[in-house]
Amino acid sequence: MRPRVFRHEDLPRLRSVLSGWIAEAGRCGYDHAGELPHRVYDNLRDRRPAAELVRLWEDAGGLAGIAILLRFGCAFDVFAAPRLRGGPAELDMLDWAAAATARLMDPGERYVLTDVLDCDAARIGLLGRAGFARFRVWDHVNERDLSGPLPEPGAPAGFAVRHAVPQDAPGLAEARNAAFGDDWTGPLYRSAVMERPGYDPADEIVVEAPDGRIAAFAVGWLDGRNATGHFEPVGTHPAFQRRGLARAAMLHAMRRMRAAGMTAVTVNHDADNVAARELYRSLGFVRRHETYGYRRPAG
Repeated sequence: MRPRVFRHEDLPRLRSVLSGWIAEAGRCGYDHAGELPHRVYDNLRDRRPAAELVRLWEDAGGLAGIAILLRFGCAFDVFAAPRLRGGPAELDMLDWAAAATARLMDPGERYVLTDVLDCDAARIGLLGRAGFARFRVWDHVNERDLSGPLPEPGAPAGFAVRHAVPQDAPGLAEARNAAFGDDWTGPLYRSAVMERPGYDPADEIVVEAPDGRIAAFAVGWLDGRNATGHFEPVGTHPAFQRRGLARAAMLHAMRRMRAAGMTAVTVNHDADNVAARELYRSLGFVRRHETYGYRRPAG
């Protein structure tokens, strides 16, 4: 198999296929289908054309694999069809994606990185065969049941909790830059995220401050086939921290998820992010898994 280039119109099909893979084989080999548009459009941020950084493998059985290159400037993802998990085809995809990412990285980067769920024994074995070594715990993977009661998504007086609209692009760019140290502009956020296939402004919950600024935000993705929601990203502008605003946005989104038929919701966070851990714990999330960072020399 040779990978072909990604086209933006592929995205809805890829989300559907990934949901099917999860339904067939379980979560351990995959992340939530909502992570695909987030990683392609949010993480890559149009720094290079998506056709250079996203590749698809196809065979007689249909879609066989998806690779996303150069995340964070030095990392890659590979999702392989269940029929190929743990075998030579998946190993070839990993080798190809690692080599392609290494070629695209800045010369100063020493390692090419990827991550794997702690329960994915097949991928862990292949990474060892491909010359990768574990070097850190990367994320905590948390889950919450949506069948029980949900607190009211209250926000302080004067703050409004609502879904995003296209006119929010400058405010969302400012809030993300302040929360994460990103470099969005309003026009870039609108073109690279809000105008891409699969984006639904109802999925992006914002908390608007009395002065009109976006004070907090939470994107809640839906996977109807697996009845699971997922948050990525969640953030608060530093000027508005410690007011319960991210909590309000997430509770608003969880109510929408439950109304849409979701029975559970997940959220990941960096294992070292204590503030995120405490926020999600306060909302009833329980850690189910963690991901491990693996790397191999880029040269």
